[in-house]
Amino acid sequence: MSANDPIDDKITSGYHHSYWNDSTAPLEYNTLDSDTIADVLIVGGGIAGLTTAYCLSKSGRRVILLEDGYLGSGETGRTTAQITYALDDRYYDLERFFGEEKSKLAAQSHKQAIEWINSVVTIEDIDCHFNRVDGYLFTDPSDKEENLDKEFDAARRAELPVDLVKYIPGLPQSKKRRALRFPNQAQFHIMKYLKGLADAIITMGGKIYTNSHADSIDKTGAKANGYTIRANHIVMATNTPVNDIVTMHTKQFAYRTYVIAAKVPKGILPYAMWWDTGNQNSKWVAKPYHYVRLEPLDKNFDLLISGGEDHKTGQADQENSTEEQRYENLIVWTKEHFPYFDDIEYKWSGQVMEPVDSLAFIGKNPGDDNIYIITGDSGNGMTHGTLGGLIIHDIIMGNPNEYSNLYDPSRITLPTGIDYLKEVGNMTYVMAKDWLSSGNVKEVNDLPAGKGVVISKGLNKIAVYKDTDGTIHSCSGVCPHLGGVLQWNDDEKSFDCPLHGSRFTAFGTVINGPAISDLKKSV
Repeated sequence: MSANDPIDDKITSGYHHSYWNDSTAPLEYNTLDSDTIADVLIVGGGIAGLTTAYCLSKSGRRVILLEDGYLGSGETGRTTAQITYALDDRYYDLERFFGEEKSKLAAQSHKQAIEWINSVVTIEDIDCHFNRVDGYLFTDPSDKEENLDKEFDAARRAELPVDLVKYIPGLPQSKKRRALRFPNQAQFHIMKYLKGLADAIITMGGKIYTNSHADSIDKTGAKANGYTIRANHIVMATNTPVNDIVTMHTKQFAYRTYVIAAKVPKGILPYAMWWDTGNQNSKWVAKPYHYVRLEPLDKNFDLLISGGEDHKTGQADQENSTEEQRYENLIVWTKEHFPYFDDIEYKWSGQVMEPVDSLAFIGKNPGDDNIYIITGDSGNGMTHGTLGGLIIHDIIMGNPNEYSNLYDPSRITLPTGIDYLKEVGNMTYVMAKDWLSSGNVKEVNDLPAGKGVVISKGLNKIAVYKDTDGTIHSCSGVCPHLGGVLQWNDDEKSFDCPLHGSRFTAFGTVINGPAISDLKKSV
């Protein structure tokens, strides 16, 4: 990276590259350079967009996929690539939100997503380290042990083949610790999987354009690079909808999550997944939990990948813990549970959209007839993204789909009212606080090289970055989406919006929606 480009947003949406980005060549394709037409325009080159394109191409539809960076440059490339029906939120909570039958349907849908991925890997002969593994859920010290039994009963009612075990493989200090075993989960190398999907799409006649930023999106299509794409159907597979101003952003909230990875001697741990139930004392509605898996690395080592320490985007300071301290906390937790974990090879963070009722939003964008959205991954992006492609395919093709009502973006889930009020109250508090704040650096000259800050200039908020050459760069410090005051993310070298999760490079280029425009330059 050059001193004047702290984020290579064509490859990934953060300063730190994930293992997946670092271990594969960039997935770059042609750039859109002419007007064109399609049956379906898909915006977003992650797992949701590519699954949708694959399914519709296989059904004979003319498909165009646009990605403003390279494929996988968004949140898909910053995952830990766990493919599981053991959801981030408990099944006993899903029963509370949706009822027992719909909880069972949710479980079934994620199982189907795993099987679909398995079948596509086989059919398309995708070499992506796909592997079936068991997953183990155990209680965080802040959680009640009885909740493990409660989840066991709810998972069994959802007809999942879950077991209660007295010993957790891979955790030697926990020989007497109980856990729920979820058999036959899966994992893969996500970027290699995306490459396999993309190859298949192109073979079937689909068109993929990278370095092609979509804007002016409406029911007729979109513009990209100054050219017009006309389509009968438009699918927004952009992690969070960029065509929606308010509606969906009152139903889900953006969180940052952190990942570290270190070599461990091959054979010392089983290939498996491990999760705790999350910090029940956390101030956040989405209780941060830890998630761990093993990835094959070479003939001598595997890579142990551990994630967690979540907080609302742009609000790390709300817990008096910096982004860098999140990694330190994660290292301590991981070494306590996996003593073999040693020198860090990789670290990165990602962004998770948390719906207030735990399930993704997949289907027609509220108020639109031919614009579709896939959002609200809730930490299960591999299966939710896959389901997005399957459900959108069936809606467009006019096929019945038993999951479409469950994931309908227009749904209203009343039992989540208290959590919703907490999230909205947090946004109101943060917006008021940030507009009244004067920033923590009053003179730009005090800013260290390689750092950013948002300061006040009269009634305006200014996002200031000093590059490593000492040159000052300044933009508006206000998110163009709905006016949130941006916060400097010193870990990923970005300006993040604490309201709805939009993110911008140090120079003001948008890298995460819902904002669709760059920050205006300031003088």
